[in-house]
Amino acid sequence: MTGTITHDPPHAAGGRQGGPLIVTEDTQLLDDLLRLCAAAGATPEVHHSVPAVSAAPASSAGAGWPGGWEAAPLVLVGDDAARRVRGTTRRRGVVLVSRDQDDPGVWQRAVEIGADHVLVLPDGEQWLVDRIADVAEGVGRPALTVGVIGGRGGAGASTLACALAVTSAREGLRSLLVDADPLGGGLDVLLGGETAEGLRWPAFAASRGRVGGGALEESLPELHSLRVLSWDRGDCVAVPPPAVRAVLAAARRRGGTVVVDLPRRIDDGVAEVLAQLDVGLLVVPAELRAVAAAGRVAAAVGMVLRDLRVVTRGPYDSGLDDREVARLLRLPLAGEVPVESGLLRATDGKRPPGASARGPLARFCREFWDRALVETGGGAA
Repeated sequence: MTGTITHDPPHAAGGRQGGPLIVTEDTQLLDDLLRLCAAAGATPEVHHSVPAVSAAPASSAGAGWPGGWEAAPLVLVGDDAARRVRGTTRRRGVVLVSRDQDDPGVWQRAVEIGADHVLVLPDGEQWLVDRIADVAEGVGRPALTVGVIGGRGGAGASTLACALAVTSAREGLRSLLVDADPLGGGLDVLLGGETAEGLRWPAFAASRGRVGGGALEESLPELHSLRVLSWDRGDCVAVPPPAVRAVLAAARRRGGTVVVDLPRRIDDGVAEVLAQLDVGLLVVPAELRAVAAAGRVAAAVGMVLRDLRVVTRGPYDSGLDDREVARLLRLPLAGEVPVESGLLRATDGKRPPGASARGPLARFCREFWDRALVETGGGAA
């Protein structure tokens, strides 16, 4: 069981920070907390009471952050130590941990020490592992995450998604391209990396709980200076929504940019992806039938994603232009995808979409990133 008192502790500014500070004399509780730290890949500092800034730990599982109550990125206070902590300088990121499910007084003690959360073991173990892992991983600004979806089949969404990711990587941002369509043939093929070593989606089908961002990045194929999570050419494997959520959350924690190529059908797994997007781009050929089809896609996507924008692609039917398409769909206009060789057909991967830095497609993508990163305040590599 977990409960919030005031607010979540802030994300770290970036970089690995080490593990949490543990304050307890309860040996059984300490064993549990050390076990959870190990599961999260973190090395904690352990004290029996509030440490001074320069104090050596009463016991320690290893060297982490420089000692001190205020310096620790996360503080886990055992319920037995609450009275010893009372009166200490208030700070964010304090969790009061108990093993007594039936003690109502734990909430009062949490208020007295200024704790953000009350956590009762064993029910709150997964929450705590996630929080400790965030500390160990040095979570900073999450990645700007953009989804691209076609208003109809053959709209060019996959090609635009590849071009956005290739352009982001060329601009020096940590970049990940995610293929969310198991029936699309694999974006690694479009990038010429179908034989590249690394994991594909089926390898994550059994994922439960948290996926490490660094481990995810290192496990994926690297193509054209970006990481790619695609599908293999084997039997179609269903990836459960919790696994999709865990993988996308791990990708976002690494910062930079994440581009997701979305299928037009919205199932539970795709809904998990949509929930983690910052911006969605709906690619719409400027034809009346395509606009009608895109309206149905937009209605389904809009139930989950708040920021959905239209990207048009010519040639235009009589009476249509980019602004009219956006008006008909009642969506903001993100721009018009320029015509460029290779936009609507697969390439051999040697020169993927957007590879030509001076080409019109790369310019479109670069201008999109410039605007989007300013709007969201993103851009951490």
